[in-house]
Amino acid sequence: MTESFDELVAQGEAASVDGWEFSWLDGRATEQRPSWGYQRLMGRKMALAAAALDIQTGGGEVLAGVAKLPPIAVATESWPPNLARATRNLRPYGAVVVADQDEPPLPFADGAFDLVVSRHPVTVWWEEIARVLEPGGTYLSQQIGPDNLHEIKEFFRGPLPLGRSGGEPELVRARAEAAGLEVVDLRSESLLVEFFDVGAMVYFLRKVIWIVPDFAVEKYRDRLADLHCLIERDGRFVAHSRRILIEARKPAPRG
Repeated sequence: MTESFDELVAQGEAASVDGWEFSWLDGRATEQRPSWGYQRLMGRKMALAAAALDIQTGGGEVLAGVAKLPPIAVATESWPPNLARATRNLRPYGAVVVADQDEPPLPFADGAFDLVVSRHPVTVWWEEIARVLEPGGTYLSQQIGPDNLHEIKEFFRGPLPLGRSGGEPELVRARAEAAGLEVVDLRSESLLVEFFDVGAMVYFLRKVIWIVPDFAVEKYRDRLADLHCLIERDGRFVAHSRRILIEARKPAPRG
């Protein structure tokens, strides 16, 4: 028997949104993955590093999935529920989780790390990344690209301009270079995202709060009802996520 609109919305409201993994959406939504395989690339870098920092680690799930961590592995996180989860996930691997407010300065000395990584950072403090990298050190990050999930934003909030997100690849390159880093790799991709029931959308917007910052079920109940009807008719709601991969290096002193 097909579940009702109210039942699906209630499921999305009741699900826990702690941590940074999305297994609750299995069978309810899908997202195409970037071709470059961020965790695989990060794992290769980690295996060769002496001291690594993972900024905005979330629940530590991505870092915990790396096969071999360096002798010194540190992660930062600001949200208290994620701090506890990241500590549980990463302590067995010898990684230390540090509470940080995601504002400059990072609580580390100059040149403390030869590798800094970050997956989907909310804000990138380029000068701080450059400061804590040792000369010759590497920054590797998968970031949210321009006009990410624009279809969802417009569905709930109405028409929005394109090309003004601040996540355009040329802007990312310019900011990295302005901080004194050399960009050695920069790629971007558009990826298919599908939602198969309205409860999945409720869960997603509760968890990824910056997509529709003022989201609340009661505030958007009418649009959720419209979404439910659309999915009942078409079988899915389609959007596109945008991702950027950047690898940058802190120049070593000449001579």
